[in-house]
Amino acid sequence: MTSAPARVDLTLISHTNVGKTTLARTLLRRDIGDVGDRPHVTDLAESDVLIESLEGDSLVLWDTPGFGDSARLFRRLQQAGQPVGWFLSQVWDRFADRPFWCGQQAMRNARDSSDVILYVANASEQPSSTAYVDIEMQIVEWLGKPVILLLNQLGPPRDSAHLQTELKQWEAQAAQHPCVQAVLPFDAFARCWVQEGTLLDHVQRVLPTGKQATFERLREAWKQRNLTVFEHSMQTLAHQVAVIAIDSEPIVDLDLRGKARAWIGALTLGVERDAAELQRAQSVLASRLDAQVRATTKELVRLHGLSGNATEEVLQRLGHQFSVRRPADADKASVIGGLVSGALGGLAADLGAGGLTFGAGALIGGVLGAFGARGIARAYNLARGSQEGTVRWSAEFLESRLAAALMRYLAVAHFGRGRGDFVAGLAPAHWQEAVNEAVQMRRAQLQSVWAIARAADADSSNTDTTAAALLPILADSAREVLSRFYPDSMPTR
Repeated sequence: MTSAPARVDLTLISHTNVGKTTLARTLLRRDIGDVGDRPHVTDLAESDVLIESLEGDSLVLWDTPGFGDSARLFRRLQQAGQPVGWFLSQVWDRFADRPFWCGQQAMRNARDSSDVILYVANASEQPSSTAYVDIEMQIVEWLGKPVILLLNQLGPPRDSAHLQTELKQWEAQAAQHPCVQAVLPFDAFARCWVQEGTLLDHVQRVLPTGKQATFERLREAWKQRNLTVFEHSMQTLAHQVAVIAIDSEPIVDLDLRGKARAWIGALTLGVERDAAELQRAQSVLASRLDAQVRATTKELVRLHGLSGNATEEVLQRLGHQFSVRRPADADKASVIGGLVSGALGGLAADLGAGGLTFGAGALIGGVLGAFGARGIARAYNLARGSQEGTVRWSAEFLESRLAAALMRYLAVAHFGRGRGDFVAGLAPAHWQEAVNEAVQMRRAQLQSVWAIARAADADSSNTDTTAAALLPILADSAREVLSRFYPDSMPTR
């Protein structure tokens, strides 16, 4: 029989100004409380529902005031059972030092109501230099609840080797306190939703037997919600890449003199510099691609519970944080400059997220699909599938766009709500390496899709067909990358 609906309570506690409320916003996917770079921003314990099951169970998250004078707080909590201590904590502190009184009330609420304590530590500090942690661990032990230590403020995502070194230091510190059941990396600014599943797994391990059935239903609700977001994200990206795969722009054929100039320019310089009609077609295609990138990023941001100017922040981070890894000559670089100048900020970000990573000429030189001057296709490296005066994106460029789409997904999936002005980079080298490998493994499949797309007209039915062919490739690539970053954590239906 199914047990009656129930609730599980998690309480976030930490030293003041470590980022509890920021982490709560990231987990809840909505703004609660106040955040700021000052102590005691949160002065009362507040609760919000994190997830609900179909059966009516609820997982409740409590945000509490941060510890300031931890030693004084611990002494007051110990004295609460004595007459003088009771008077000080219940009467005197309430009027003489309200933040201090709020901290006491929050700890009593955690002791009486919480099932699991989530202690948030500032990982930017060395465990050995944070004397307040040991004192606060005594407070946590006073609560008498199982504790999971979460490492916040880790900085940009790093590969597992670097992370394990930091994790071992905090595990050694936590080993002195038997109440701590696990230490997990969990950055409010750059956690991935897959890591939330790991956290829930550890929470379930320390829950009493009577709440296991309840939490199993809650975990299932969490899994289905996040897999739905993942699937919709992949559909959104598949549609974007499909649109540009079948996109083309007609050009007016050059006269004989123009073709001769183009042929000479292609042989001597490697790129056409003065064909106004070709430049116009490039600009039109680039503008449409830019619109697709922006619309897709906006939808990804919405699906992941972000809001406000997060779309522009994601685009800016992508544009500034990804590095060009291959040299480009001045002429070819000028082509890029022409494409991404002005208002094409979304395209600039997308090109930065992988446009120059699939061999020399993936973007520069091979960026366009076709130019209708006979005899110069190979020298120009612009003729890709059409000899009738149209320009379209090359197969190499489309492959790099698919990789860039996956990189954008990773950026959004790791984007905690955080502070609005948080600007740390979100594009570590191991992301790009993993994405490139996943896409290259599927190159044969992609070549078949590009061939179909080149033969298609730009209408909705052909877009849907191309998107349907791209969807499993994108989804499998994303699952492979996430499983590589977070082994055994990627959920399945």
